[in-house]
Amino acid sequence: MKSYHFIICLLIAGLLASCQSNQQPTTVSHPTSIPVFALKKGTLNTTMSMPGVLQPYQTVDLYAKENGFIKTMTVDVGSQVHKGQLLMTLDAPEMTAALTQSQEDLHTKEAIYRGSKANYDRLLKTSKTPGTISPNDLDMAHAKMSADSSALLASKSAYQQSADLKNYLEVRAPFDGVISSRNVYPGAYVTPSDKSSNKSMLTLQEQSKLRLVVDVPEAAINYFSNKDTIHFSVKTIPGKQFAAVVNRMAGSLSNEMRSEQMQMDIPNKTKELLPGMFAQVTLQLTNAQKTFIVPQSAVTQNSQRIFVIRVLNHKAQWVGVKKGRETTDSLEVYGDLKNGDFLINNATDEIKSGAMVNTSEK
Repeated sequence: MKSYHFIICLLIAGLLASCQSNQQPTTVSHPTSIPVFALKKGTLNTTMSMPGVLQPYQTVDLYAKENGFIKTMTVDVGSQVHKGQLLMTLDAPEMTAALTQSQEDLHTKEAIYRGSKANYDRLLKTSKTPGTISPNDLDMAHAKMSADSSALLASKSAYQQSADLKNYLEVRAPFDGVISSRNVYPGAYVTPSDKSSNKSMLTLQEQSKLRLVVDVPEAAINYFSNKDTIHFSVKTIPGKQFAAVVNRMAGSLSNEMRSEQMQMDIPNKTKELLPGMFAQVTLQLTNAQKTFIVPQSAVTQNSQRIFVIRVLNHKAQWVGVKKGRETTDSLEVYGDLKNGDFLINNATDEIKSGAMVNTSEK
């Protein structure tokens, strides 16, 4: 019986010892040395790839200025033309008749004016002899000459207007380029471009120089400026990279795309690039102002926030941050940080805010 009570006592003593052992306080300190680094600002070079389109440097749709029939055409699709070159002529018989009529009227008015001027000059010369010509006759001759002069000027204006309209029957190239489309042929009746249903007679494009147009998203516009260099490629010429300089930026965002248009001038003397081609554009994103750059491992997150861990007086502090651009090993962070802060290199939410840590600067 005594032995039974002795065993019971031993068991009770063991249980008490075990309870005392479990009641010992836990520690939040991290005795092992945790690598940290001093925070500093720098620049992060990243790239962005986006589509662009190659457009003619200049393009124009050519319409008729006056109603008429196409008489002759000297060009076709693919024709290389020069500024001022005659492309087609139109025939408008009523316009030709109006020009002839205005020319005849001009000759008549010139003859009448010459006669009235000669009469006035003769009377003026004779009037120098007192009593030969009455002042009233001289005034009437002068008035007749003035009226005929005004009629002559009006006739000249009418003739010039008819001649200008006749010039519209000749369609000439406004700049050097290539005829890229043709919608009419000799004999076709054409009307002015105010008829919305009309197609253009010809389309002229400047192809020896192109525009590369890229719509840059709002989030990236601060990384670009005029004279920056970009690179692009096209699917039809695999393996070849082209370079270009930013020549123009719109300076405003489109309401539909929330993007800013950027244009580059592309020399194309060899015509290896064609208007309408899509290009894959690679843009270098380099921030103009330095920002805080940290390793990817220095940023962690839980269900509530994204943060880095700052060490101050050997205590861990969680500092909420927002991410910026990133590469495979680094990223920009924005938050309540300053130069010289010591951040834990391999952050984890297992290191609680307020925990004591031993550090080693990396």
